[in-house]
Amino acid sequence: MMGRLQEKFRSFFSNRWLVFVAAMWVQSCAGIGYLFGSISPVIKSSMDYNQRQIARLGVAKDLGDSVGFLAGSLCEVLPLWAALLIGALMNFIGYGWVWLIVTGRAPTLSLWAMCILIFVGTNGETFFNTVALVSCVQNFPKSRGPVVGILKGFAGLGGAIMTQMYVTIHSPDHASLIFMVAVGPTMVIVALMFIVRPVGGHRQVRPTDAMSFTAKSSRRRGTPTCARETRTGKSEQDANEVIFSEVEDEKPKEVDLLPALERQKRIAQLQTKLFQAAAEGAVRIKRRRGPHRGEDFTLTQALIKADFWLIFFSLLLGSGSGLTVIDNLGQMSQSLGYDNTHIFVSMISIWNFLGRVGGGYFSEIIVRDYAYPRPVAMAVAQLLMAVGHIFIAFGWPGAMYIATIFVGLGYGAHWAIVPAAASELFGLKKFGALYNFLTIANPAGSLLFSGVIASSIYDLEAEKQAHQHHHLHTSPGSVFQGMLRLDAPKCDGAICFFLTSLIMSGLCIVAFALSMILVHRTKIVYTNLYGKSRSAGPSKPEVSN
Repeated sequence: MMGRLQEKFRSFFSNRWLVFVAAMWVQSCAGIGYLFGSISPVIKSSMDYNQRQIARLGVAKDLGDSVGFLAGSLCEVLPLWAALLIGALMNFIGYGWVWLIVTGRAPTLSLWAMCILIFVGTNGETFFNTVALVSCVQNFPKSRGPVVGILKGFAGLGGAIMTQMYVTIHSPDHASLIFMVAVGPTMVIVALMFIVRPVGGHRQVRPTDAMSFTAKSSRRRGTPTCARETRTGKSEQDANEVIFSEVEDEKPKEVDLLPALERQKRIAQLQTKLFQAAAEGAVRIKRRRGPHRGEDFTLTQALIKADFWLIFFSLLLGSGSGLTVIDNLGQMSQSLGYDNTHIFVSMISIWNFLGRVGGGYFSEIIVRDYAYPRPVAMAVAQLLMAVGHIFIAFGWPGAMYIATIFVGLGYGAHWAIVPAAASELFGLKKFGALYNFLTIANPAGSLLFSGVIASSIYDLEAEKQAHQHHHLHTSPGSVFQGMLRLDAPKCDGAICFFLTSLIMSGLCIVAFALSMILVHRTKIVYTNLYGKSRSAGPSKPEVSN
Protein backbone atom coordinates (compact mmCIF):
# COMPACT_ATOMS: atom_id res chain seq x y z
CA MET A 1 0.00 0.00 0.00
CA MET A 2 2.75 2.43 0.97
CA GLY A 3 4.71 1.54 -2.16
CA ARG A 4 1.67 2.25 -4.35
CA LEU A 5 1.18 5.66 -2.72
CA GLN A 6 4.84 6.49 -3.25
CA GLU A 7 4.57 5.49 -6.90
CA LYS A 8 1.48 7.68 -7.39
CA PHE A 9 3.18 10.60 -5.67
CA ARG A 10 6.28 10.16 -7.84
CA SER A 11 4.12 9.99 -10.97
CA PHE A 12 2.22 13.13 -9.93
CA PHE A 13 5.41 15.02 -9.10
CA SER A 14 6.90 14.12 -12.49
CA ASN A 15 3.80 15.03 -14.50
CA ARG A 16 4.59 17.64 -17.12
CA TRP A 17 1.18 19.28 -16.67
CA LEU A 18 2.02 19.93 -13.03
CA VAL A 19 5.25 21.55 -14.23
CA PHE A 20 3.29 23.66 -16.71
CA VAL A 21 0.90 24.96 -14.05
CA ALA A 22 3.79 25.69 -11.70
CA ALA A 23 5.58 27.50 -14.54
CA MET A 24 2.51 29.73 -14.96
CA TRP A 25 2.89 30.80 -11.32
CA VAL A 26 6.60 31.39 -11.85
CA GLN A 27 5.87 33.52 -14.91
CA SER A 28 3.29 35.49 -12.94
CA CYS A 29 6.22 36.57 -10.77
CA ALA A 30 8.21 37.52 -13.86
CA GLY A 31 6.08 40.59 -14.55
CA ILE A 32 6.98 42.71 -11.52
CA GLY A 33 8.67 45.21 -13.82
CA TYR A 34 5.22 46.31 -14.97
CA LEU A 35 4.50 47.49 -11.41
CA PHE A 36 7.02 50.30 -11.68
CA GLY A 37 4.23 52.74 -12.51
CA SER A 38 2.69 51.99 -9.10
CA ILE A 39 5.84 52.09 -6.98
CA SER A 40 7.54 55.05 -8.68
CA PRO A 41 5.29 57.75 -7.08
CA VAL A 42 6.17 56.65 -3.53
CA ILE A 43 9.87 56.44 -4.42
CA LYS A 44 9.67 59.90 -5.97
CA SER A 45 7.99 61.50 -2.96
CA SER A 46 10.09 59.79 -0.29
CA MET A 47 13.41 60.44 -2.05
CA ASP A 48 12.49 63.92 -3.36
CA TYR A 49 13.34 62.88 -6.90
CA ASN A 50 12.36 64.82 -9.99
CA GLN A 51 10.90 63.11 -13.05
CA ARG A 52 14.27 62.78 -14.78
CA GLN A 53 15.68 60.87 -11.82
CA ILE A 54 12.63 58.59 -11.73
CA ALA A 55 13.08 58.01 -15.45
CA ARG A 56 16.64 56.84 -14.82
CA LEU A 57 15.35 54.30 -12.32
CA GLY A 58 12.86 53.19 -14.97
CA VAL A 59 15.64 52.67 -17.50
CA ALA A 60 17.59 50.63 -14.92
CA LYS A 61 14.47 48.53 -14.42
CA ASP A 62 14.08 48.01 -18.16
CA LEU A 63 17.72 46.98 -18.53
CA GLY A 64 17.34 44.50 -15.69
CA ASP A 65 14.25 43.07 -17.35
CA SER A 66 15.89 42.71 -20.77
CA VAL A 67 19.50 41.69 -20.13
CA GLY A 68 19.29 37.94 -19.62
CA PHE A 69 22.79 36.83 -20.60
CA LEU A 70 23.71 35.96 -17.01
CA ALA A 71 20.57 33.90 -16.53
CA GLY A 72 21.09 32.07 -19.81
CA SER A 73 24.71 31.25 -18.99
CA LEU A 74 24.06 30.06 -15.43
CA CYS A 75 21.13 27.89 -16.50
CA GLU A 76 23.52 25.90 -18.67
CA VAL A 77 25.86 24.99 -15.79
CA LEU A 78 23.60 25.00 -12.70
CA PRO A 79 20.56 22.93 -11.77
CA LEU A 80 17.41 24.83 -12.71
CA TRP A 81 16.27 25.00 -9.09
CA ALA A 82 19.52 26.78 -8.24
CA ALA A 83 18.94 29.29 -11.03
CA LEU A 84 15.45 29.97 -9.69
CA LEU A 85 16.85 30.44 -6.21
CA ILE A 86 19.42 32.95 -7.50
CA GLY A 87 16.65 34.89 -9.23
CA ALA A 88 14.51 34.89 -6.08
CA LEU A 89 17.44 36.15 -3.98
CA MET A 90 18.16 38.92 -6.48
CA ASN A 91 14.50 39.97 -6.38
CA PHE A 92 14.40 39.89 -2.58
CA ILE A 93 17.67 41.77 -2.06
CA GLY A 94 17.09 44.39 -4.76
CA TYR A 95 13.51 45.40 -3.97
CA GLY A 96 13.84 44.59 -0.26
CA TRP A 97 16.67 47.09 0.07
CA VAL A 98 14.67 49.69 -1.86
CA TRP A 99 11.78 49.19 0.59
CA LEU A 100 14.10 49.66 3.57
CA ILE A 101 15.40 52.92 2.10
CA VAL A 102 11.98 54.29 1.15
CA THR A 103 10.57 53.58 4.64
CA GLY A 104 13.59 55.09 6.40
CA ARG A 105 14.82 51.77 7.83
CA ALA A 106 18.12 51.99 5.93
CA PRO A 107 20.40 54.92 5.05
CA THR A 108 19.63 56.80 1.86
CA LEU A 109 21.79 55.88 -1.11
CA SER A 110 22.80 57.88 -4.17
CA LEU A 111 20.80 57.67 -7.38
CA TRP A 112 23.29 55.39 -9.13
CA ALA A 113 23.17 52.96 -6.20
CA MET A 114 19.36 52.97 -6.32
CA CYS A 115 19.59 52.19 -10.05
CA ILE A 116 21.79 49.20 -9.26
CA LEU A 117 19.28 47.91 -6.69
CA ILE A 118 16.40 48.27 -9.15
CA PHE A 119 18.46 46.55 -11.86
CA VAL A 120 19.38 43.64 -9.58
CA GLY A 121 15.83 43.19 -8.32
CA THR A 122 14.30 43.20 -11.79
CA ASN A 123 17.05 41.06 -13.32
CA GLY A 124 15.78 38.20 -11.17
CA GLU A 125 12.86 38.01 -13.63
CA THR A 126 15.21 36.80 -16.37
CA PHE A 127 15.97 33.69 -14.29
CA PHE A 128 12.25 33.01 -13.86
CA ASN A 129 11.66 33.44 -17.60
CA THR A 130 14.56 31.25 -18.65
CA VAL A 131 13.81 28.34 -16.34
CA ALA A 132 10.08 28.30 -17.08
CA LEU A 133 10.50 28.45 -20.85
CA VAL A 134 13.37 25.94 -21.01
CA SER A 135 11.47 23.43 -18.86
CA CYS A 136 8.14 23.64 -20.67
CA VAL A 137 9.57 23.68 -24.19
CA GLN A 138 11.34 20.41 -23.39
CA ASN A 139 8.25 18.97 -21.72
CA PHE A 140 5.95 19.89 -24.63
CA PRO A 141 8.16 19.54 -27.73
CA LYS A 142 5.16 19.26 -30.06
CA SER A 143 3.38 22.37 -28.72
CA ARG A 144 6.16 24.89 -28.29
CA GLY A 145 4.31 27.82 -29.83
CA PRO A 146 1.17 27.71 -27.65
CA VAL A 147 3.19 26.90 -24.52
CA VAL A 148 5.53 29.87 -24.98
CA GLY A 149 2.61 32.16 -25.79
CA ILE A 150 0.69 31.21 -22.66
CA LEU A 151 3.73 31.55 -20.40
CA LYS A 152 4.72 34.94 -21.82
CA GLY A 153 1.13 36.04 -21.41
CA PHE A 154 1.20 35.27 -17.69
CA ALA A 155 4.36 37.37 -17.40
CA GLY A 156 2.38 40.29 -18.77
CA LEU A 157 -0.45 39.55 -16.35
CA GLY A 158 1.84 39.49 -13.31
CA GLY A 159 1.53 43.21 -12.66
CA ALA A 160 -2.26 42.99 -12.47
CA ILE A 161 -2.12 40.05 -10.05
CA MET A 162 0.22 41.82 -7.64
CA THR A 163 -1.75 45.06 -7.88
CA GLN A 164 -5.04 43.35 -7.07
CA MET A 165 -3.48 41.61 -4.09
CA TYR A 166 -2.23 44.98 -2.83
CA VAL A 167 -5.63 46.64 -3.37
CA THR A 168 -7.35 43.79 -1.51
CA ILE A 169 -5.16 44.36 1.56
CA HIS A 170 -6.08 48.08 1.60
CA SER A 171 -2.78 49.07 3.16
CA PRO A 172 -2.57 52.82 3.88
CA ASP A 173 1.21 52.56 3.51
CA HIS A 174 1.96 52.89 -0.22
CA ALA A 175 5.49 51.60 0.33
CA SER A 176 4.02 48.24 1.32
CA LEU A 177 3.60 47.48 -2.38
CA ILE A 178 7.40 47.49 -2.69
CA PHE A 179 7.50 45.05 0.23
CA MET A 180 5.04 42.79 -1.62
CA VAL A 181 7.21 42.94 -4.74
CA ALA A 182 10.23 41.88 -2.69
CA VAL A 183 8.62 39.12 -0.61
CA GLY A 184 5.71 37.76 -2.72
CA PRO A 185 7.64 36.43 -5.75
CA THR A 186 10.41 35.14 -3.49
CA MET A 187 7.95 32.99 -1.53
CA VAL A 188 6.34 31.63 -4.70
CA ILE A 189 9.67 30.76 -6.34
CA VAL A 190 11.07 29.03 -3.24
CA ALA A 191 7.87 26.96 -2.98
CA LEU A 192 7.99 25.85 -6.64
CA MET A 193 11.69 25.75 -7.49
CA PHE A 194 11.94 21.94 -7.28
CA ILE A 195 8.83 21.40 -9.43
CA VAL A 196 9.64 23.50 -12.51
CA ARG A 197 12.10 21.34 -14.44
CA PRO A 198 12.25 19.04 -17.49
CA VAL A 199 10.57 15.73 -16.64
CA GLY A 200 11.08 13.74 -19.83
CA GLY A 201 8.13 15.37 -21.53
CA HIS A 202 9.08 13.82 -24.89
CA ARG A 203 8.21 10.44 -23.35
CA GLN A 204 4.84 11.75 -22.18
CA VAL A 205 3.67 12.98 -25.60
CA ARG A 206 0.13 11.84 -26.33
CA PRO A 207 -1.92 11.93 -29.57
CA THR A 208 -4.44 14.14 -27.77
CA ASP A 209 -1.89 16.87 -27.03
CA ALA A 210 -3.13 18.90 -29.98
CA MET A 211 -6.56 19.08 -28.34
CA SER A 212 -5.04 20.47 -25.14
CA PHE A 213 -3.92 23.68 -26.80
CA THR A 214 -5.68 25.81 -29.38
CA ALA A 215 -4.14 24.71 -32.67
CA LYS A 216 -6.29 27.35 -34.46
CA SER A 217 -5.54 28.14 -38.03
CA SER A 218 -2.65 25.68 -38.52
CA ARG A 219 -5.19 22.83 -38.51
CA ARG A 220 -7.63 24.45 -40.90
CA ARG A 221 -5.83 24.01 -44.14
CA GLY A 222 -4.41 20.72 -45.33
CA THR A 223 -1.20 19.25 -44.00
CA PRO A 224 0.85 21.36 -41.58
CA THR A 225 4.17 22.67 -42.84
CA CYS A 226 6.15 20.77 -40.21
CA ALA A 227 4.55 17.49 -41.31
CA ARG A 228 5.47 18.10 -44.93
CA GLU A 229 9.03 18.91 -43.96
CA THR A 230 9.27 15.67 -41.98
CA ARG A 231 8.18 13.64 -44.99
CA THR A 232 10.54 15.46 -47.33
CA GLY A 233 14.06 14.14 -47.69
CA LYS A 234 16.89 16.34 -46.50
CA SER A 235 18.39 16.68 -49.95
CA GLU A 236 15.05 17.69 -51.45
CA GLN A 237 14.49 20.20 -48.65
CA ASP A 238 17.91 21.75 -49.27
CA ALA A 239 17.13 21.92 -52.97
CA ASN A 240 13.83 23.65 -52.22
CA GLU A 241 15.64 26.25 -50.13
CA VAL A 242 18.07 26.89 -52.98
CA ILE A 243 15.24 27.26 -55.48
CA PHE A 244 13.24 29.55 -53.18
CA SER A 245 16.32 31.67 -52.65
CA GLU A 246 16.96 31.93 -56.39
CA VAL A 247 13.35 32.95 -57.07
CA GLU A 248 14.00 36.18 -55.21
CA ASP A 249 16.91 36.94 -57.57
CA GLU A 250 15.33 35.73 -60.82
CA LYS A 251 11.77 37.02 -60.63
CA PRO A 252 10.98 40.26 -62.49
CA LYS A 253 10.30 43.23 -60.24
CA GLU A 254 6.86 43.81 -61.76
CA VAL A 255 5.70 40.49 -60.26
CA ASP A 256 5.44 42.12 -56.83
CA LEU A 257 2.94 44.61 -58.24
CA LEU A 258 0.51 41.94 -59.44
CA PRO A 259 -2.59 40.85 -57.48
CA ALA A 260 -1.95 38.18 -54.87
CA LEU A 261 -3.33 35.21 -56.81
CA GLU A 262 -1.57 36.17 -60.04
CA ARG A 263 1.68 36.83 -58.16
CA GLN A 264 1.58 33.38 -56.56
CA LYS A 265 0.89 31.80 -59.96
CA ARG A 266 3.86 33.54 -61.61
CA ILE A 267 6.18 32.63 -58.74
CA ALA A 268 5.07 28.98 -58.89
CA GLN A 269 5.80 28.92 -62.65
CA LEU A 270 9.27 30.37 -62.07
CA GLN A 271 9.96 27.78 -59.35
CA THR A 272 8.96 24.98 -61.69
CA LYS A 273 11.29 26.24 -64.42
CA LEU A 274 14.20 26.50 -62.00
CA PHE A 275 13.55 22.95 -60.71
CA GLN A 276 13.52 21.56 -64.25
CA ALA A 277 16.62 23.48 -65.29
CA ALA A 278 18.53 22.33 -62.23
CA ALA A 279 17.42 18.70 -62.64
CA GLU A 280 18.41 18.59 -66.35
CA GLY A 281 21.74 20.25 -65.68
CA ALA A 282 20.90 22.97 -68.18
CA VAL A 283 21.36 25.62 -65.53
CA ARG A 284 23.61 25.50 -62.54
CA ILE A 285 22.02 27.35 -59.68
CA LYS A 286 24.50 29.62 -57.97
CA ARG A 287 23.92 30.78 -54.43
CA ARG A 288 25.01 34.13 -53.16
CA ARG A 289 27.31 34.24 -50.20
CA GLY A 290 25.45 33.91 -46.96
CA PRO A 291 21.90 32.75 -46.30
CA HIS A 292 18.75 34.10 -47.89
CA ARG A 293 15.59 35.20 -46.12
CA GLY A 294 13.95 32.26 -44.40
CA GLU A 295 17.23 30.39 -43.91
CA ASP A 296 19.37 30.16 -40.78
CA PHE A 297 21.34 33.32 -40.02
CA THR A 298 23.99 33.96 -37.43
CA LEU A 299 23.77 37.24 -35.53
CA THR A 300 26.67 38.66 -37.56
CA GLN A 301 24.96 37.78 -40.82
CA ALA A 302 21.64 39.23 -39.65
CA LEU A 303 23.23 42.52 -38.57
CA ILE A 304 24.07 43.40 -42.19
CA LYS A 305 20.50 42.81 -43.41
CA ALA A 306 18.05 45.68 -43.82
CA ASP A 307 15.13 43.48 -42.73
CA PHE A 308 16.72 42.86 -39.34
CA TRP A 309 17.18 46.58 -38.69
CA LEU A 310 13.66 47.31 -39.87
CA ILE A 311 12.40 44.93 -37.18
CA PHE A 312 14.76 46.42 -34.59
CA PHE A 313 13.84 50.06 -35.13
CA SER A 314 10.15 49.32 -35.55
CA LEU A 315 10.29 47.47 -32.23
CA LEU A 316 12.30 50.29 -30.63
CA LEU A 317 9.73 52.92 -31.62
CA GLY A 318 6.66 50.80 -30.91
CA SER A 319 7.49 48.90 -27.74
CA GLY A 320 9.72 51.72 -26.46
CA SER A 321 6.82 54.17 -26.50
CA GLY A 322 4.55 51.61 -24.83
CA LEU A 323 7.11 50.95 -22.11
CA THR A 324 7.36 54.69 -21.50
CA VAL A 325 3.64 54.77 -20.73
CA ILE A 326 3.95 51.76 -18.44
CA ASP A 327 6.87 53.29 -16.53
CA ASN A 328 5.22 56.71 -16.18
CA LEU A 329 1.67 55.53 -15.63
CA GLY A 330 1.65 56.74 -12.02
CA GLN A 331 2.66 60.29 -12.94
CA MET A 332 0.39 60.34 -16.00
CA SER A 333 -2.72 59.38 -14.07
CA GLN A 334 -1.87 61.73 -11.19
CA SER A 335 -1.37 64.67 -13.54
CA LEU A 336 -4.83 64.04 -15.00
CA GLY A 337 -6.39 64.08 -11.54
CA TYR A 338 -6.78 60.37 -10.77
CA ASP A 339 -6.12 59.43 -7.16
CA ASN A 340 -6.05 55.65 -7.54
CA THR A 341 -3.21 55.03 -9.97
CA HIS A 342 -3.11 51.30 -9.23
CA ILE A 343 -6.20 50.62 -11.29
CA PHE A 344 -4.43 51.73 -14.47
CA VAL A 345 -1.39 49.59 -13.70
CA SER A 346 -3.72 46.65 -13.27
CA MET A 347 -5.63 47.44 -16.46
CA ILE A 348 -2.59 47.87 -18.67
CA SER A 349 -1.18 44.56 -17.39
CA ILE A 350 -4.40 42.78 -18.32
CA TRP A 351 -4.47 44.33 -21.79
CA ASN A 352 -0.78 43.54 -22.15
CA PHE A 353 -1.63 39.89 -21.50
CA LEU A 354 -4.52 39.95 -24.00
CA GLY A 355 -2.32 41.71 -26.55
CA ARG A 356 0.27 38.94 -26.38
CA VAL A 357 -2.31 36.19 -26.77
CA GLY A 358 -4.43 38.04 -29.32
CA GLY A 359 -1.45 39.31 -31.29
CA GLY A 360 -0.11 35.80 -31.70
CA TYR A 361 -3.52 34.49 -32.77
CA PHE A 362 -4.17 37.37 -35.21
CA SER A 363 -0.73 37.11 -36.81
CA GLU A 364 -1.11 33.33 -37.13
CA ILE A 365 -4.36 33.77 -39.07
CA ILE A 366 -2.63 36.21 -41.39
CA VAL A 367 0.22 33.88 -42.29
CA ARG A 368 -1.62 30.55 -42.21
CA ASP A 369 -4.86 31.50 -43.96
CA TYR A 370 -3.60 34.22 -46.29
CA ALA A 371 0.18 33.60 -46.59
CA TYR A 372 0.65 37.30 -45.87
CA PRO A 373 3.68 38.65 -43.97
CA ARG A 374 3.35 38.50 -40.19
CA PRO A 375 4.75 42.04 -39.64
CA VAL A 376 1.46 43.47 -40.91
CA ALA A 377 0.02 42.50 -37.50
CA MET A 378 2.76 44.55 -35.85
CA ALA A 379 1.81 47.51 -38.05
CA VAL A 380 -1.79 47.25 -36.85
CA ALA A 381 -0.59 47.14 -33.22
CA GLN A 382 1.45 50.30 -33.78
CA LEU A 383 -1.55 52.15 -35.17
CA LEU A 384 -3.49 51.21 -32.04
CA MET A 385 -0.69 52.59 -29.88
CA ALA A 386 -0.61 55.83 -31.88
CA VAL A 387 -4.30 56.34 -31.09
CA GLY A 388 -3.70 55.51 -27.41
CA HIS A 389 -0.98 58.17 -27.15
CA ILE A 390 -3.38 60.73 -28.64
CA PHE A 391 -5.89 60.03 -25.86
CA ILE A 392 -3.19 60.58 -23.22
CA ALA A 393 -2.05 63.79 -24.91
CA PHE A 394 -5.43 65.52 -24.80
CA GLY A 395 -6.51 64.10 -21.45
CA TRP A 396 -10.23 63.91 -22.26
CA PRO A 397 -12.56 62.54 -19.56
CA GLY A 398 -11.98 58.82 -19.30
CA ALA A 399 -9.04 59.07 -21.71
CA MET A 400 -6.71 57.04 -19.47
CA TYR A 401 -9.06 54.06 -19.52
CA ILE A 402 -9.13 53.99 -23.32
CA ALA A 403 -5.41 54.72 -23.59
CA THR A 404 -4.48 51.77 -21.37
CA ILE A 405 -6.52 49.49 -23.65
CA PHE A 406 -4.85 50.61 -26.87
CA VAL A 407 -1.33 50.93 -25.50
CA GLY A 408 -1.54 47.68 -23.53
CA LEU A 409 -2.85 45.68 -26.49
CA GLY A 410 -0.31 47.15 -28.90
CA TYR A 411 2.67 46.77 -26.58
CA GLY A 412 1.82 43.18 -25.70
CA ALA A 413 1.26 42.24 -29.35
CA HIS A 414 4.86 43.17 -30.19
CA TRP A 415 6.18 40.40 -27.95
CA ALA A 416 4.04 37.75 -29.62
CA ILE A 417 4.72 38.89 -33.20
CA VAL A 418 8.42 39.82 -33.22
CA PRO A 419 9.82 36.44 -32.02
CA ALA A 420 7.76 34.53 -34.58
CA ALA A 421 8.63 36.92 -37.42
CA ALA A 422 12.34 36.85 -36.55
CA SER A 423 12.36 33.04 -36.55
CA GLU A 424 10.63 32.94 -39.93
CA LEU A 425 12.97 35.43 -41.59
CA PHE A 426 16.27 34.49 -39.93
CA GLY A 427 15.81 30.87 -38.89
CA LEU A 428 15.92 29.01 -35.59
CA LYS A 429 19.53 27.86 -35.43
CA LYS A 430 20.80 31.06 -33.74
CA PHE A 431 17.42 32.33 -32.63
CA GLY A 432 18.49 32.89 -29.02
CA ALA A 433 21.22 35.34 -29.97
CA LEU A 434 19.00 37.09 -32.52
CA TYR A 435 16.10 37.48 -30.08
CA ASN A 436 18.31 38.70 -27.23
CA PHE A 437 19.71 41.39 -29.51
CA LEU A 438 16.23 42.48 -30.60
CA THR A 439 15.10 42.80 -26.97
CA ILE A 440 17.72 45.52 -26.50
CA ALA A 441 15.31 47.73 -28.45
CA ASN A 442 13.01 47.77 -25.42
CA PRO A 443 15.33 49.51 -22.90
CA ALA A 444 16.85 51.58 -25.71
CA GLY A 445 13.42 52.98 -26.52
CA SER A 446 12.71 53.55 -22.85
CA LEU A 447 16.03 55.39 -22.43
CA LEU A 448 15.21 57.70 -25.32
CA PHE A 449 11.52 58.33 -24.69
CA SER A 450 11.28 58.15 -20.90
CA GLY A 451 14.81 59.00 -19.79
CA VAL A 452 15.27 61.94 -22.16
CA ILE A 453 12.04 63.19 -23.74
CA ALA A 454 9.24 62.52 -21.22
CA SER A 455 11.21 63.37 -18.08
CA SER A 456 12.70 66.58 -19.49
CA ILE A 457 9.34 67.89 -20.69
CA TYR A 458 7.62 66.93 -17.42
CA ASP A 459 10.23 68.71 -15.28
CA LEU A 460 10.09 71.77 -17.53
CA GLU A 461 6.32 72.05 -17.19
CA ALA A 462 6.55 71.38 -13.44
CA GLU A 463 9.06 74.22 -13.06
CA LYS A 464 6.77 76.56 -15.01
CA GLN A 465 3.82 75.72 -12.77
CA ALA A 466 5.91 76.07 -9.61
CA HIS A 467 7.17 79.49 -10.80
CA GLN A 468 3.63 80.68 -11.49
CA HIS A 469 2.43 79.36 -8.15
CA HIS A 470 5.32 81.14 -6.39
CA HIS A 471 4.39 84.51 -7.90
CA LEU A 472 0.71 84.11 -7.05
CA HIS A 473 1.21 83.18 -3.40
CA THR A 474 4.29 85.18 -2.37
CA SER A 475 4.20 88.86 -1.46
CA PRO A 476 7.07 91.06 -2.71
CA GLY A 477 8.48 91.63 0.77
CA SER A 478 8.17 88.10 2.04
CA VAL A 479 11.19 86.84 3.98
CA PHE A 480 10.58 83.41 2.54
CA GLN A 481 10.90 84.59 -1.05
CA GLY A 482 14.51 83.52 -1.39
CA MET A 483 14.21 80.17 0.35
CA LEU A 484 14.87 77.07 -1.71
CA ARG A 485 12.00 74.75 -2.38
CA LEU A 486 12.60 71.40 -0.69
CA ASP A 487 10.02 69.28 -2.52
CA ALA A 488 10.54 68.00 -6.05
CA PRO A 489 8.42 69.90 -8.60
CA LYS A 490 5.08 68.36 -9.48
CA CYS A 491 3.12 68.90 -12.69
CA ASP A 492 -0.68 68.92 -12.97
CA GLY A 493 -2.87 68.76 -16.05
CA ALA A 494 -2.76 67.24 -19.52
CA ILE A 495 0.08 69.60 -20.45
CA CYS A 496 2.53 67.47 -18.45
CA PHE A 497 2.64 64.70 -21.06
CA PHE A 498 0.93 66.48 -23.98
CA LEU A 499 4.01 67.05 -26.14
CA THR A 500 5.59 63.74 -25.11
CA SER A 501 2.48 61.79 -26.12
CA LEU A 502 2.21 63.59 -29.46
CA ILE A 503 5.87 62.78 -30.17
CA MET A 504 5.35 59.11 -29.28
CA SER A 505 2.20 58.97 -31.40
CA GLY A 506 4.15 60.32 -34.35
CA LEU A 507 6.96 57.83 -33.77
CA CYS A 508 4.42 54.99 -33.71
CA ILE A 509 3.32 56.16 -37.16
CA VAL A 510 6.96 55.99 -38.25
CA ALA A 511 7.12 52.47 -36.78
CA PHE A 512 3.99 51.60 -38.78
CA ALA A 513 5.72 52.78 -41.96
CA LEU A 514 8.83 50.70 -41.18
CA SER A 515 6.66 47.62 -40.57
CA MET A 516 4.86 48.11 -43.89
CA ILE A 517 8.21 48.43 -45.70
CA LEU A 518 9.17 45.12 -44.08
CA VAL A 519 5.86 43.62 -45.23
CA HIS A 520 6.58 44.67 -48.81
CA ARG A 521 10.12 43.27 -48.70
CA THR A 522 9.15 39.88 -47.24
CA LYS A 523 6.06 38.92 -49.25
CA ILE A 524 8.02 36.35 -51.24
CA VAL A 525 9.30 34.67 -48.06
CA TYR A 526 5.83 34.17 -46.62
CA THR A 527 4.47 33.03 -49.98
CA ASN A 528 7.16 30.34 -50.06
CA LEU A 529 6.63 29.36 -46.41
CA TYR A 530 2.84 29.28 -46.29
CA GLY A 531 1.51 29.61 -49.84
CA LYS A 532 1.52 25.88 -50.57
CA SER A 533 -0.18 24.96 -47.31
CA ARG A 534 -2.90 27.40 -48.22
CA SER A 535 -3.42 25.99 -51.71
CA ALA A 536 -3.39 22.44 -50.33
CA GLY A 537 -6.55 23.06 -48.33
CA PRO A 538 -10.17 22.97 -49.41
CA SER A 539 -11.21 24.98 -52.42
CA LYS A 540 -11.63 28.66 -51.80
CA PRO A 541 -14.34 30.87 -53.23
CA GLU A 542 -13.34 32.61 -56.41
CA VAL A 543 -12.50 36.25 -56.25
CA SER A 544 -14.17 38.39 -58.86
CA ASN A 545 -12.22 41.17 -60.46
